[in-house]
Amino acid sequence: MATNLVVRNIDEELVRALKQVATAHGRSAEAEHREILRTVLQRPARRSLAEVLSSMPNVGEDADFDFRGSPG
Repeated sequence: MATNLVVRNIDEELVRALKQVATAHGRSAEAEHREILRTVLQRPARRSLAEVLSSMPNVGEDADFDFRGSPG
């Protein structure tokens, strides 16, 4: 690990909530704090537009989406 992090002046309600969540997850408050920071700050790698488009399901025929087709 690179360093220690000290957070001061935290509202007692937040500390209590952190401890409750940590207990529910079977972790120490310190481990829960690390997990919260990791989850919030570690973003997934960005996908290209081609990757996003290729992951979309095939949900019909091109004609189903043709807004210039016959009226009605």
